[in-house]
Amino acid sequence: MNMEARVGVVVEGGQRALNTAHGSVVETGARKFLQQPQNQQQPQQQSLNAAKRSLNRQQSQIGTVQQLLAGGIAGAFSKTCTAPLARLTILFQVQGMESNVAALSKPCIWREASRIVNEEGFRAFWRGNLVTIAHRLPYSSVNFYAYERYKSLLQSALGLENRKGSASSDLCVHFVGGGLAGITAASATYPLDLVRTRLAAQRQTIYYRGIWHSFHTICKEEGFLGLYKGLGATLLGVGPSIAISFSVYESLRSYWQSQRPNDSTIMISLACGSLSGIASSTATFPLDLVRRRMQLEGAGGRARVYNTGLFGTFGHIIKSEGMRGLYRGILPEYYKVVPSVGIVFMTYETLKMLLSGLPTSS
Repeated sequence: MNMEARVGVVVEGGQRALNTAHGSVVETGARKFLQQPQNQQQPQQQSLNAAKRSLNRQQSQIGTVQQLLAGGIAGAFSKTCTAPLARLTILFQVQGMESNVAALSKPCIWREASRIVNEEGFRAFWRGNLVTIAHRLPYSSVNFYAYERYKSLLQSALGLENRKGSASSDLCVHFVGGGLAGITAASATYPLDLVRTRLAAQRQTIYYRGIWHSFHTICKEEGFLGLYKGLGATLLGVGPSIAISFSVYESLRSYWQSQRPNDSTIMISLACGSLSGIASSTATFPLDLVRRRMQLEGAGGRARVYNTGLFGTFGHIIKSEGMRGLYRGILPEYYKVVPSVGIVFMTYETLKMLLSGLPTSS
């Protein structure tokens, strides 16, 4: 859930970096133009305006199909690179469902990683990664596209589209737009997320043998609505998660640029994206843990553990595992923040440069 937030903020930061570079080219041309004699300015003014229109068309084209494709691929590639840490997070999150709670040991990344290698093989770190990619591509694309659309609608509704708003109004636009985009993307791709969780949570006993077998088995044993178990907890968590990521990212970026305007845009995007990911993970991790456990309710024919809904699940975990139980598995989540942001940014920028050279329809 938090990875999607980081994909969105980094993709937007990458587009801003490109726009800044384009703006610098135009501004440089304008300065040279103003230094020319008056009788040479008119033809050069026409050339400068033509260059501006060309850059605007290129930015518009990059901001649609190519931008969505680059964002989706970047998110999928980053998720593949950090899949071992993601699987460790899921395994720690669901430990309270499968073990004697009283006998649970303190989560240890290296011990669990060694167990996976010894008992399941090294490739088991990427168990469920195919469905992760199948989920990540549409999720990243829908999330980013929806965020841009919601942001435009909110700016239009608040009268901010043609003027610079206050810091509080801008923060509200990013917060609400990010939350609505996260909810939209999560709802559209939720069955894939549930299947991914069930595949990744399997240990030695393999009950689900792949994506299509998982869909067929869940629908057969739990009904079609079984594909939407935990959707309430997901929507309750994914909205704030992405809203926090976008708003923290925007606030940090604005403050950084006001204090150090000459710093690299790439460095600013990487640092602010990492910090926003940590902030959203910390704030919403308990909801993420609860949704994982609700997604696994009744999986593989096992008896249900939680029968009291979202808030009853929270109470059950706190009573049996303590408050720390709500943050079981957060360390590997933290560890993957910086590399995931860096991989997303570098992949997105590379793909964007390649795709921007492709012919597009006007």
